[in-house]
Amino acid sequence: MPAKLSVNLNAIAMLRNRRDLPWPSVTGLGAIALEAGAGGLTVHPRPDQRHIRFSDVPAIRALIDDRFAGCEFNIEGYPNEGFVALCIANEPEQVTLVPDDPAQPTSDHGWDFVVHGEFLREVVSRLKDAGIRVSLFADPDANLQQLEAAAATGAARVELYTGPYGSAHDDPQRAKAEAKTLGATAAIARRLKLDVNAGHDLTVANLPTLVRAIPHLKEVSIGHGLTADALIHGMAATVKRFLTALGANS
Repeated sequence: MPAKLSVNLNAIAMLRNRRDLPWPSVTGLGAIALEAGAGGLTVHPRPDQRHIRFSDVPAIRALIDDRFAGCEFNIEGYPNEGFVALCIANEPEQVTLVPDDPAQPTSDHGWDFVVHGEFLREVVSRLKDAGIRVSLFADPDANLQQLEAAAATGAARVELYTGPYGSAHDDPQRAKAEAKTLGATAAIARRLKLDVNAGHDLTVANLPTLVRAIPHLKEVSIGHGLTADALIHGMAATVKRFLTALGANS
């Protein structure tokens, strides 16, 4: 089964927040993405609300519940107390925990699971008790020791950080090497019974190679590249292009 596409709405929210106006509509474009076949929506509500606002979270939850049964809501972020409470209150199907500093412009590294294992175990347990599947952001070259520590937290999935792969868009040899690294890491995770998601700087052009490297990939979360394409092709056509790249429309 092809990996699901979760459309990250952060870039859309950032455009909206440039003015004190309600457009572009985060929920409106999210609805278009789901109508076009996306499997879910992703948000990353940062403490400064510079893109997704806390008020967007229940609105997106209501959109999926009211109109798109079977689609998933994925909330990602650093697991401070406020974030965990926001997730439990809005019951996403999945929470992706990332080790971001609040000042970071974007996620750019995975957890050190050995160092932060006890902290993550406590958070994962709370989210699982609320019926939420948990994914943990992992480095593309996470080794066996790191992934064993990730599995020990009780999380169901890891999301592999694909930034180095995406940044090799103009270097085919490096892209090939990065894809091979991701495939090897995913294979270790799979042996440890961790399902694998992926995200960061993924595009229509680089998705097919990634899918070949990780044939059991469960989900990709894509925001920046998808939003950039939507400015050219429109949201519905862009979602269909990404689904084709994932093999879902073949």
